[in-house]
Amino acid sequence: MKKVGICVIGSGRAGMIHAGNFVKNVPNARLVAMVDPVEQVAKNACADLGIDTYYTDYRQALEDKHVNAVVIVTPTKFHKDICVDAAVAGKHILCEKPMAMTVDECRVMNFAAKKANAILQIGFMRRFDAGFIQAKEIVKSGAIGDVVMVRSNTRGPSIPKPWMYDISKSNGPLAEVNSHDIDTLRWFTESEFDTIYALGGNYRCPDAREQFPDFYDNVIVSASFCNGMQGMIDGAQGVGYAYDSRVEVLGTKGCVFIGRLNDKAVLTCTADNKHGSYPLVSSWTELFKEAYLTEDIAFVDSIVTGTPPKASGLDGEAAVKVVAAGNLSIKEKRIVKLDEI
Repeated sequence: MKKVGICVIGSGRAGMIHAGNFVKNVPNARLVAMVDPVEQVAKNACADLGIDTYYTDYRQALEDKHVNAVVIVTPTKFHKDICVDAAVAGKHILCEKPMAMTVDECRVMNFAAKKANAILQIGFMRRFDAGFIQAKEIVKSGAIGDVVMVRSNTRGPSIPKPWMYDISKSNGPLAEVNSHDIDTLRWFTESEFDTIYALGGNYRCPDAREQFPDFYDNVIVSASFCNGMQGMIDGAQGVGYAYDSRVEVLGTKGCVFIGRLNDKAVLTCTADNKHGSYPLVSSWTELFKEAYLTEDIAFVDSIVTGTPPKASGLDGEAAVKVVAAGNLSIKEKRIVKLDEI
């Protein structure tokens, strides 16, 4: 069988994770090219990966007959144009989250992929994580009864990049950090968000306060779902102590916890880890390493077999819609119904 030729567009941290997987660990695929607008970054990526071909313009890669599929790992504002151009060029697409800046952009991407009969998978790698999959199976078995509420948090240790301070360009932490939590709630409730109430505040980024008063590095979300279930999300950037990702699925007869638990009643986490009772997760690159590999394998399997991806463009669109509703709720300090968006 001819291997699927992969080009990774974006040679940063996440791009190199995907690229490394395709070099060694994804059956039926081979990495053929890297793209980065900074030539030296692209050259260095190729040297690290042991390949020769790089481009500084993604459109050049789309003309490469050896490229059958692309992985889009660029800032969100570029996703729509790259995805549409890739679909028109006959390439399959794995697009990192957030899918796009707006719901309309997502719809354009989904339409382009459907018209071209191209696989469009969104990078919700938690759907491929062994722990999340096990929890999903437990929930579906009925072991905890009917789902009542899903709570998910993601808290990143590092201060956000300055470009993220402008909500109009980044869509804020709800997009950059909590897109995964939004998808987790949709996945476990098997329903769409109905209403959202979100509160945001800037507690750790004083440099952003004067020029970007709307920026928030901490957010909490309460939500209702169309099937009557409830949801909660909390997100944060710059917490320092660890990369903290945990989920609870509460049912009528029990609860499933996803994440690391301790049998002590109280656990204190600090950046120097003096008070922690076990090693803390330092980065998402460590926590979801295997999930990224499984995600990349599934992407190629979808291309080879023609089966729909587990995390589709419609899933990406739904998450972006929730981000828009949450940001509107923060701005206007009110409950927002999803059908407003």
